[in-house]
Amino acid sequence: MAGGGESEAELRARIESIFRAAPIGIGLVAPGRILVEANRQLCELLGYAREDLVGKPARMLYFSDEEFERVGREKYAEIAVRGIGAVETLWRRRDGREVPILLSSSPLDPAHPERGTTFTALDLTERKRLEAQVLHAQKLESLGVLAGGIAHDFNNLLVAILGNADLARTDLPPGSQAADYLVDIETAARRAADFCRQLLAYAGKGRYQVELCDLNALCAELGRILEVTVSKRARLHYELATELPAVEADAAQLRQVVMNLITNASEALGAEGGTITIRTGARSCDAAYLAMVQGAELVPGSYVFLEVVDTGSGMSEETRARLFDPFFSTKFTGRGLGMAAVFGIVRAHHGGIEIESALGRGTRVTILLPPKHGTVGVRAQLPATVKGGGVVLLVDDEETVRTVGRRMLERLGYRVILARDGAEALEQLRGHPEIFCVVLDLTMPVLDGVEAFAALREIRPTLPVILSSGYSEQEVASRFSGEPQALAGYLQKPYQLHAVQEVMARAEASLRTAEAVGR
Repeated sequence: MAGGGESEAELRARIESIFRAAPIGIGLVAPGRILVEANRQLCELLGYAREDLVGKPARMLYFSDEEFERVGREKYAEIAVRGIGAVETLWRRRDGREVPILLSSSPLDPAHPERGTTFTALDLTERKRLEAQVLHAQKLESLGVLAGGIAHDFNNLLVAILGNADLARTDLPPGSQAADYLVDIETAARRAADFCRQLLAYAGKGRYQVELCDLNALCAELGRILEVTVSKRARLHYELATELPAVEADAAQLRQVVMNLITNASEALGAEGGTITIRTGARSCDAAYLAMVQGAELVPGSYVFLEVVDTGSGMSEETRARLFDPFFSTKFTGRGLGMAAVFGIVRAHHGGIEIESALGRGTRVTILLPPKHGTVGVRAQLPATVKGGGVVLLVDDEETVRTVGRRMLERLGYRVILARDGAEALEQLRGHPEIFCVVLDLTMPVLDGVEAFAALREIRPTLPVILSSGYSEQEVASRFSGEPQALAGYLQKPYQLHAVQEVMARAEASLRTAEAVGR
């Protein structure tokens, strides 16, 4: 324009253009806190037509007088200092739902902010959702580390309890009454070991024997047990898909998942009873659906699913939000690790969980697992026979584990040399060339199992090394991915005499193979 000026009509057109183009809500509050302007995005955000907002008090957007006054105080206090005020608050949509908002306000006249302010309203719903996911993931990770550490130390204690009870029982004469007491000790120790496995499952390190599994066959196998486990008022209904793809998983842990979900469903039915539906199938999942699934990071594609649906009491939104917290439970004290362990198992199997539930409307839990194409088979078993008579180096930082491990190996006919850590293991190996096998703990000071393994193999490249840990075999094997056939065996803590016998048979077979190749 001539003279660079701008008419009032042109200025208004420019302002209205900004109002229309802005991707966030914009409005104007006049004296008396009356809304005198609102753009389309603000109306859509709040679910109102423009004529239902303009001319109304700004108080209508808030849930309480207290929140309305707080926002005003904090906003104008910031304006007095910075010239602009930004406050987070909750607004109420027309349908009653709450919307988290970042409200930024600037006065029309900085010298007299009471004459009216222009504001922007940024919807924080998605940001809050992402923040909650990140915080939840961080909490799960930190608690997982804690759970794994507890399980590691607890497993070392159980090696001594279970191992010594096992040895003592084998020494007793037939018919001894003390044998019954030792059996009770072993039973209690194995239950404690199951609790450790739950902790490790929650930590995401709970897979032990991964193989191709048929979910249909697994559910069918559990049928008889489930009939006894669930409430007498519960009706089990199966909808198992035909030609279901296999999944790569630990069958024992998947059984734990199914049992836990069905037990929860049975309890949700209460005294009135109802139906529990167990459903399997395969489905294609897009990104929008997977965004609602918790667990491992899943990519769009095909998944095998297991659903457990009940017609029970359902859950509130608050209960559902906390369902996977390890120390939250709707049951009596001492039953709080169930769904957290399920979550850990599913996540460790690269799967996810979706839960739909509402009070009075029942619950549907869906487990997604990646399919694995191949033949479901049975893992070959090595004969549990050992010759004995050789020298074994047993390395562990826990004295109780060294003691019971030595007793078991000596019972099998071996001579045992002990080491407290990886560095001492290297000294013993250099000083005792007669050592034919090493049983090596994974978690130790000075040199851990991974570092000690590498150093031991430098000294004796063909030396059979058996790794021992409370962590899963897959978790241990993942640390040796560069040398897949380097390990002669794996000994899961807590172990008993038969497990030591089996793993030593594997080590002797490994040594015979290496000697045959050398010839």
